[in-house]
Order: sequence, then C-alpha cells, then structure tokens
Amino acid sequence: MSNDKIYNIRERLVKFAKRILEICKMIPNTPEGSKVRGQLGSAGTSIGANAEEADGALTKKDFINKMGIARKEAKESRYWLRVISGLYIKPEEIKPDIKESQEIINILSTIINKVKSKGGI
Repeated sequence: MSNDKIYNIRERLVKFAKRILEICKMIPNTPEGSKVRGQLGSAGTSIGANAEEADGALTKKDFINKMGIARKEAKESRYWLRVISGLYIKPEEIKPDIKESQEIINILSTIINKVKSKGGI
C-alpha cells in the first residue's frame, strides 16, 4: 500500500480490495495456497461491497448490520494477511497491508459507534 492516504472510505476500500487481489496473485497455486487465496480474496473484496450496501440501507439497523459485516470481513482479511506474512510474502512487504486492514477496522468501528449513539443514519 502506498503512503498516500485516501480519506474517502469508499475509495479507500476499493484501493484495499485491489491490493488484496494483487496479493492473492502472489500466493502459490498449491492446495493450501488456493484455500488461503480464496479466503483472503473473498474477505478482502467484500469489505467495500458491504459498505456500499450499507450506504443504501433504508434503516439504521440495516446500516449498522451491513457495516458490522464489513468490519468482520476486515478482521478476517487482517487474519489471513497475518497468516501469509513470512510464509508466502516477506513480512516487510505485507506489513503496510496489515496496518491498513487495522485502520479500516478502526474506521468502520467508529462509524458503527457514531451511528449507534445518534438517532438516525
């Protein structure tokens, strides 16, 4: 991930999904690698998709639910990135991606908490 911060969460999630797909290409085509690649690819690209769905939510409850799913997928992505660190990709190469996943988790948590504390979306 580059050091250029994107402050629009939607654009940041698209950039993260694209980076996840790049990382997936680096995972070897072995039975184990294929399993990890599928899990990481699915989780890492669905964060933004769930956030987009939340953006179209009709109720506060639905918004919180979709953003909660996005946060869960971000946590799963962080897990898989940690698994492949040092195994398939050098730790120093993947460290910024692990950091970005944590920042995304923090941002989504903040959004969820703010919406929960307010009366509406």
